[in-house]
Amino acid sequence: MGFPEGTQPDDLPSLPAGVTPIDSLRRQKRADRTLSKAVSLRLEGNLEGAAGMLSRALESGARYSAMYSALGQIHCEMRNYESAAAIYEQLVELEPLHRIAHFNLGVCRGNLKRWKAAVESFRRAAEADPARSDAWLGLGLCLIHSGRPADAIRPLDRYLNLFPNDEQALFGKAVALQQTGQLAEAAAHYRRVLVRNPRSEEALVNLVSVFLEKKDHQAVRRYAEMLAELQPESPVALEALAAVAFEDGDYAAAARCSHSLSELAPERFENWFNLGVAHHRMGDYEKAAHAYTEAITLKPDSAEAYLNLGAVRQESNSFAAARTCYEKALQIDPGQPGILWNLALALEQEGQRDEAEKLYARLPEDAPEWCDGRFRLGYLRLLRGDFAASAEAFEACLEKRSDWPEAYLNSGIAYARSGNSDAARRCFQEALMLRPDSPDAMRGLAALALDHEDYSEAYDLHRRLIRLGEHGPELYYNAGLLCQKLGRTDEAAKFYQQALGEDPQRLEALLNLGHVWMASGNVEEARSCWRRAIREKPELAEAYFEP
Repeated sequence: MGFPEGTQPDDLPSLPAGVTPIDSLRRQKRADRTLSKAVSLRLEGNLEGAAGMLSRALESGARYSAMYSALGQIHCEMRNYESAAAIYEQLVELEPLHRIAHFNLGVCRGNLKRWKAAVESFRRAAEADPARSDAWLGLGLCLIHSGRPADAIRPLDRYLNLFPNDEQALFGKAVALQQTGQLAEAAAHYRRVLVRNPRSEEALVNLVSVFLEKKDHQAVRRYAEMLAELQPESPVALEALAAVAFEDGDYAAAARCSHSLSELAPERFENWFNLGVAHHRMGDYEKAAHAYTEAITLKPDSAEAYLNLGAVRQESNSFAAARTCYEKALQIDPGQPGILWNLALALEQEGQRDEAEKLYARLPEDAPEWCDGRFRLGYLRLLRGDFAASAEAFEACLEKRSDWPEAYLNSGIAYARSGNSDAARRCFQEALMLRPDSPDAMRGLAALALDHEDYSEAYDLHRRLIRLGEHGPELYYNAGLLCQKLGRTDEAAKFYQQALGEDPQRLEALLNLGHVWMASGNVEEARSCWRRAIREKPELAEAYFEP
């Protein structure tokens, strides 16, 4: 049946205002019945049945926001956040200004760790209803998770203005402050969390992290101990206490904590390595070697573990085993300066100086061990008689460390033996300026003075050595010779007698003492000295005739 002629649908009389069409009323009643049954099923604990009923109703075309909201809520209760999020996404499309849809969608996305999408949902929820405080809390927390801690502070503050003691908000703001480098403020907020909840492990864990970063060992120990009281096997507490113990040099405590960690997580390389370090520092080489070996089993490519195991073997005088460890470490990391240094020392201790010298020469110039390596290089060259190369190595040390008296001293010896007296004198004098009581520098200068027949300077240096407490037959004999050359016969006699007191078989001193006695007119004493000297060492007869 059609419309009356000349009549269009728009021209038909409409229902009075406020009157709902019969079909709409029927659909609304069906929706109400469905919701009522869903509620009943939910109250009976049949969440799946309630969800199935609501899903079928929506699939049949019943697009009511209350159904979407109910179905989303039931999926959330079943922790089926993926399905709940899909329902709420349909709801916000159907009703963009829905009172709770954006907020609940944010909760679902947060539980699914879709942080950026959750941020957008909570932002829209807050914009739709600024009085909805939990939307600001959700926004702040999700901003932290999405890597925007600085942006999280404002919405969290807005929530805290209403609920200043809320534990979750306080914790969230503390995290945001910590992540933005505001450590003191973060610590204050974590402490406020502890006031509300003294058993908050999360707050204690983060306080330990804050004070480790601030290098406040006292605070680290305090909060780590509090955490250990709540959770004795807390890895965070044990690691923090071990770190503080290492810093304080309390290696026994570090070993205890590291041992506990190795028992809690024996598969973790760091636990065994740190246990090895603690025992190593305590001088318990057997336990240190065991721990390092366990660490190597877990991480066979750790050059550092092989290096430390080698050091333990070396300090136990097991040089061959140490060398094996160092060589393995060097295979893993050929350019590691610490390995080159330790292996060179081990080779040197085994008497393989040529191989050690090559390794010292390989140390990179920016390595902490470079200067020490250059010093050993200079020393080994000095031993094998390459004096010019030896001096070059010591001078290289001095370019980086100009206050190194031993390097000046050895450089002076190398220059002296290569015949460069001026350079040798300069080095000995620099050594003496840095260390005015250096007997070796004085001896070096005295030897140079003797070479140049500067007996007065040589005599002064010998006197300085004796005043420093140096003694010995050689020193006294040389002092006697110098006094004799300078015409100080009385002093010469005293020094020769002191030389003989140190070594009665120093017959050269006895022969020269005879010459001193003769020069002073003490003929009988002189003859007595000569007779004994020549009787016990006939070859001194030549020196008797040609003193």
